[in-house]
Amino acid sequence: MNKYLLTIDQGTTSTRAIIFDKKGKIKALSSKEIKCLTPQPSYVEQDPLEILASVKYVLKSVFNNTNINPSQIDSIGITNQRETTILWDKNTGKPVYNAIVWQSKQSNYICEELINKNYQQIIKDKTGLPIDSYFSATKIKWIMEHVDGLDKKIANNEILFGTVDTWLLWNLSINKVHYTDYSNASRTMLFNIKDLQWDDELLKILNIPRNILPKVVDSSMIYDYINPDFFFDNKIPIASMIGDQQAALFGQACFNKGDLKNTYGTGCFLLLNTKDNIVDSKNGLITTIAWGINNKIDYALEGSIFVAGSAVQFLRDNLKIIYNAAQTEEKASLVKDNGGVYFVPTFSGLGSPYWNMDVKGALLGITRATTNNHIIRATLEAIAYQTKDIINIIEKDAKCKVTKLKVDGGASENKLLMQFQSDILNIDIEQPSTYETTALGAALLAGLATSYFKDYQEIIDNYTISKTYKPQMNKEEIDKLYQKWKLALETCMKFI
Repeated sequence: MNKYLLTIDQGTTSTRAIIFDKKGKIKALSSKEIKCLTPQPSYVEQDPLEILASVKYVLKSVFNNTNINPSQIDSIGITNQRETTILWDKNTGKPVYNAIVWQSKQSNYICEELINKNYQQIIKDKTGLPIDSYFSATKIKWIMEHVDGLDKKIANNEILFGTVDTWLLWNLSINKVHYTDYSNASRTMLFNIKDLQWDDELLKILNIPRNILPKVVDSSMIYDYINPDFFFDNKIPIASMIGDQQAALFGQACFNKGDLKNTYGTGCFLLLNTKDNIVDSKNGLITTIAWGINNKIDYALEGSIFVAGSAVQFLRDNLKIIYNAAQTEEKASLVKDNGGVYFVPTFSGLGSPYWNMDVKGALLGITRATTNNHIIRATLEAIAYQTKDIINIIEKDAKCKVTKLKVDGGASENKLLMQFQSDILNIDIEQPSTYETTALGAALLAGLATSYFKDYQEIIDNYTISKTYKPQMNKEEIDKLYQKWKLALETCMKFI
């Protein structure tokens, strides 16, 4: 009987369950959208119970249109939106507040307090991260400050914290296991990536109690078995947990030092595998943990772009100039260039390499000749320009020359965007045969834990490229376009 791998891919806008065969091919997929709540303009929240319900839904429905039986599932992997923060009552299982999503800015004031007390360097030295509301620590503190009676429950050891991976594992496992993996722990701003433990000094600075924190473990191991209440009568191990961007790095077979990928999702996230080398960025990148396997840590250098696919959603939902994301390629192709229009979509402030929480977006260069198609094209180009910003810094910090970029995520299916990305970077862009690389990465890690795969080489042998984009633009044109982008960005940064 053939065996398969199942991934729960819990993202910012949807939850998916995907079944893969041993070659990494998708055999079945189920998806369910989840809502983002914005009780105030800078807040982005979700209902943790809706997240859990969406997982239950896709776990059942993924088997609806396939001949695969749950008994054929070798193991289950979990990959998740990172930094999103949940606190819950371990006796009732109920969240004490909504999940505060990674994009949310409601804890900005806590970050400003930390910056004013000159904690930037100590936090960066220990965690590899800048002080920013993007990460989990200030979100935890915000919930603690805003939920009445929570301090007493924490003192009584009744409250648990977790990022989405931890929340799901606790709810899905038979024994209510309270774990997180190294990749997710490294995004909290509380985890010492050198000592590989929760940092007492940082916990004291933020006044966050250790007793709410999960145990930090490998990204690939058998944590527990899925609860039979989820209709799985078989003893199926939950065998991987990993943050979504690190999962995509693994799914792209970026196992060697210097391997680089970019995921084009809600945001854009570039990760460079640095193996056992902890690269201290001098230019605004994040030093993070890629994964932990067999108690061995791989590190990565990351550039985080907060707005990419969400800029396309803005065109659809706010400006209403497209009906769906796929239309952007068609409409942008109707004009020969951007018509001098530049869109800086900084809806959630600027991430790498600027780390400015207050910058607002702008549309510049509009004339009477500007059409919707120019704006659509400028939106796609903005994604490529932001990627170039990050790669320029990666080359400085890692002291390497980037010669190719592996890509994945929804927007990587946009041919116009990928060709422009190749042009503006002047390098080859490689697109894998399996486009769901985030989910695939979690599946591969689960398969390693159960010996479904014997080693890395078996995974590498199954990895194939479906398309390569090659640059077609001359250097003079690249420089001209990019300098105008930098000018547009500088204009936004002055208008705060």
